[in-house]
Amino acid sequence: MSREKFRTRFGFILVSAGCAIGIGNVWKFPYIAGENGGGVFVMFYLLFLLIMGIPVLTMELAIGRASRQSTVNAFRTLENPDNRWHYHGFISLAGCILLMMYYTTVSGWMLGYFFRFVSGTFEKSLNSALIFSEMLADSKEMILLMGITVIIGVAVCSMGLQNGTERVSKIMMTGMLILTAALAVNSLTLDGAAEGLRFFLLPDFGKAVENGIGNIMTAAMSQAFFSLSIGLASMEIFGSYMSKDNTLPSESVRICVLDTFVAVVSGIIIFPACFTFGIKPDSGPPLIFITLPKVFSDMANGRILGSLFFLFMSFASLSTVIAVCENLISAGIDTFGLSRKKASVICGVFLFTLSLPCIFGYNIWEDIKIIGGRNISDSEDFIVSNLLLPAGAIIYILFCTTKYGWGFDKYIKEANTGKGLKIPQKAKPYFQFMLPVFILIIFISSLR
Repeated sequence: MSREKFRTRFGFILVSAGCAIGIGNVWKFPYIAGENGGGVFVMFYLLFLLIMGIPVLTMELAIGRASRQSTVNAFRTLENPDNRWHYHGFISLAGCILLMMYYTTVSGWMLGYFFRFVSGTFEKSLNSALIFSEMLADSKEMILLMGITVIIGVAVCSMGLQNGTERVSKIMMTGMLILTAALAVNSLTLDGAAEGLRFFLLPDFGKAVENGIGNIMTAAMSQAFFSLSIGLASMEIFGSYMSKDNTLPSESVRICVLDTFVAVVSGIIIFPACFTFGIKPDSGPPLIFITLPKVFSDMANGRILGSLFFLFMSFASLSTVIAVCENLISAGIDTFGLSRKKASVICGVFLFTLSLPCIFGYNIWEDIKIIGGRNISDSEDFIVSNLLLPAGAIIYILFCTTKYGWGFDKYIKEANTGKGLKIPQKAKPYFQFMLPVFILIIFISSLR
């Protein structure tokens, strides 16, 4: 079977960026920025994205493009015959499944809130905390919303790369970008816009010293790394569908620019609203589901704006679900010889079944605690975000830069093939020694 390819370069950029642009950027980025002094955090985030995120992203894409295979067979194709690097491919697949075991549930929350705003639920009740807790307690509703999310993900991928994943992602990403622009323009008209933007985008080094520069740098480094979802072959699969017309550093920069644009604009949407309505910008995770619904309820045309915001959030989360489903389905095709339709059905059944514990962890199994007193969902997230992603990134770095793996010369040749930005050969020591140190810092700090 010949390897599928993206129809256009624009399609590749949007699908890859859609994988990176998820709840972590739209939901997590603003509240982490709020907790870490706003502008100082954003400045360090952009720095670490440049010196750490982009290089590791090129490695995932290089392995995919050079091998034209999904993760397990990609390592098998490029490794020496007596090596066992491909074992990490199976770990990556397990990590992607584990990610979807809770991500599909949270994606369902976004759909649930979209439907609630459309139906006027928040106009009838201003107790957003109660609405959120009632949703978590209703396992039947969450199963339905999670099921819709899984069906959308596998159904889109079952139609093929070009006709399904690429075509739908283009529509979804375009819609998401239009919604972000519209919501940002509305936020800029609010009374607290200037104060919110000042907090979010202008560095306040006095406050940074008070909070601890080292803590802010670590948080920015972690967010720059996690926002791209590198380490679990989420991006590697799209490298396997790429053409060789453009260099991988050029394509990685474009993906990061789009990813960062959505993250920053999300802050522009949220922080002016926070300062206008007297909401603390460091409200943490409840900011999206408890605080912002109150804000929209107080706004003129709040029902419409709230509906658009959670439609935007739904697009952001579904784009990641579709991308990860494509990775799992492609692995079923390449590794086990399944047809795309059969791989899609199996993927859907597995994800639906394995996502049920996360849902039950908020109601009938709420007393079950696993890792450090965390519930089921938080434990799944801890394993993926704090263990598998950084450990996987270190494996990609070692595979691409050492003689025991694919090797730096082969990696850089693949990365620099095509037109555009190129990685200089003299960067080898940085890639071999500094990058693993950065990831190790993230790994250690995330275990606290």
